[in-house]
Amino acid sequence: MANLREIADFLKAGNAPKVKELVQAALDEGVEPTEILNDALIVGMSEIGVLFKNNEVYVPEVLIAARAMKAGMEIIKPLLVEKDVKPIGTVVLGTVKGDLHDIGKNLVGMMLEGAGFNVIDLGIDVPPEKFIEAIKENEVECVGLSALLTTTMPAMKETIEAFKAAGLRDQIKIMVGGAPVTQSFANEIGADGYAPDAASAAELAKELVS
Repeated sequence: MANLREIADFLKAGNAPKVKELVQAALDEGVEPTEILNDALIVGMSEIGVLFKNNEVYVPEVLIAARAMKAGMEIIKPLLVEKDVKPIGTVVLGTVKGDLHDIGKNLVGMMLEGAGFNVIDLGIDVPPEKFIEAIKENEVECVGLSALLTTTMPAMKETIEAFKAAGLRDQIKIMVGGAPVTQSFANEIGADGYAPDAASAAELAKELVS
């Protein structure tokens, strides 16, 4: 009998080959891909998110857990597409113009994927136009802006102003994060939410798109 809890545990341990093997075994037994996604992969990833938030695990553990999640997703993704299972939403992520940091942003991307979002990662040093282009080309519910330097924080405000100028501000929710960013700064620049860490960012995105 397929043990979804076991898949979640191997995912948390970062054992990608085992996750792959057990996901395939579960499918062979007739377990629905959506059930594997929701009750094994997302469960494991959100539990590692909680541990990360409580400083019980660190970035390397999250990265290997995310790799194990991806290994499982590779097997079920084509089946989810076939069944037309929609992600809970699409998030465009990027580190703002002038900032070249990406570890935090990448972690957020993994947590969002782990929570069932479709993630479009624009990378680092992203000018407002590039965000705007991505919003226009995709059905986007949420945009995540990251900055790790106090000197690049103003670029967040400029990006939000550019969304307003392009007439896109009302279509999307905007969340911001990064070491120097605070809730009061998020309020000041007109963002919809602020997340102090990657696990919180995934929770916040769920709240914003619901």
